[in-house]
Amino acid sequence: MVNCKAASLLTIALAVMWHAPTAAQAAGKEVPITIEINSSPWYAGFEAVVDRYEKETGNKVNLDVTPFNGMLQKARDAVRGSESPYDLVNLDTGWTIEFYEGGFLRPLAEIEPGFTLPPEALTCGDSNYWNAAKRFRAAEGGVLMAVHPNCNTHVLYYRKDLFDKAGLAAPSSYDDLFAACSKLQNKPALYGFVTRGERGDGIRYDWSPFMLGYGASIVANPEDGDYSVTVNSPKALAALATFKKLLTECGPANVGSLGQADMIQLMATGKALTMQAVIAARANLEDPTKSVVAGKVATVIDPAPAGGAHGVASGDWSLGVPKNLPPERQKAALAFLKWFIGKDVQRAYAEAGGIPVRSDVLGSDLAQQPKFQWMAAYNDSMKVAQQVFGYSEAAEVEQILGLRLNQALIGELTPAAALNSAARDIHDIFVRTGRKTGMLPPLAE
Repeated sequence: MVNCKAASLLTIALAVMWHAPTAAQAAGKEVPITIEINSSPWYAGFEAVVDRYEKETGNKVNLDVTPFNGMLQKARDAVRGSESPYDLVNLDTGWTIEFYEGGFLRPLAEIEPGFTLPPEALTCGDSNYWNAAKRFRAAEGGVLMAVHPNCNTHVLYYRKDLFDKAGLAAPSSYDDLFAACSKLQNKPALYGFVTRGERGDGIRYDWSPFMLGYGASIVANPEDGDYSVTVNSPKALAALATFKKLLTECGPANVGSLGQADMIQLMATGKALTMQAVIAARANLEDPTKSVVAGKVATVIDPAPAGGAHGVASGDWSLGVPKNLPPERQKAALAFLKWFIGKDVQRAYAEAGGIPVRSDVLGSDLAQQPKFQWMAAYNDSMKVAQQVFGYSEAAEVEQILGLRLNQALIGELTPAAALNSAARDIHDIFVRTGRKTGMLPPLAE
């Protein structure tokens, strides 16, 4: 005799299984894809979830792992050719608008009509959207262009063991940083503070939290079309003065050439008391095979100036689909992105050393584990994080600032002269590109 109740339960169970496919089932069988990806502190986590994707779906993913300095040119060459060698290009936030405005990427909802991100997905200041009417990245009135593999904000790493021993609280202000540096640093065995000072995008990005904290900006209001250059304001000068003072008084002698790998190495070998770095750096610091301070480092939101705000710059990455691809490759690229943004995958991503881009993963039980203490600082940072760039001239502007800020740091120019020079150069760019622009009076040099 057939048990009707059991049969009914089986029918319901099968129906539930049918209407709730796993991420692997949802991905389906796709053609192989190739992803241009940067060799970065969070790469190991990304590689781990790619391996999982291949095992779960049977779909093949090739990774072209490229140093940061080679990423932009490779992406530019790929999207301008007859057919891109990459199915997904990974773009630093400062580069995205060049690709959006140039029409080099396929809007994701054109690949799959109706496609949207889950509400839990982080948008990193809407840098994965493009509003063509405003010529600016904005979700309102814009289209979805990419999925983030990382909303890579800064945090402040500090040696909690040394702070606790000295009776010092976690740094909340630049005054706190100077006080801790003065009390605990012992050069060259222990430097009080490190962040990037090398010429190029590194110093520009690592100066940005100071700039934002002091209420300064590079241009007035680009979202509304006002490209008046404001980078040589008194507030920007105060931000640069604090930045230079911290780096020169509390950092190593070669601070002007200090890169990301250098400062992470200083922290990992116990030679840095505090470090401003992207959240992705924490994976190396917590790996006991790479770090002598594993378990001794804590993270907090970037410090604020006295009377100012916590300045946090979003330095995210965006995975976009080149337009010069046949439909089956575009479809396969989107299938990977849809799988990647799933909650279970994002949790695995975090456990493998990646930085999840879903709020429900950051707020999950993982955050209560000591290994994931950084999630609270990251959440605090994401609440106030700002996009510094949102216009197509960003790469050129970044090159100018990367030069002038470094010249100020190493003493080739005074901070005022460096900012005045940067302002003139940036203004020239906007004049050339036809923006509505202007300049502040020069700072006294």
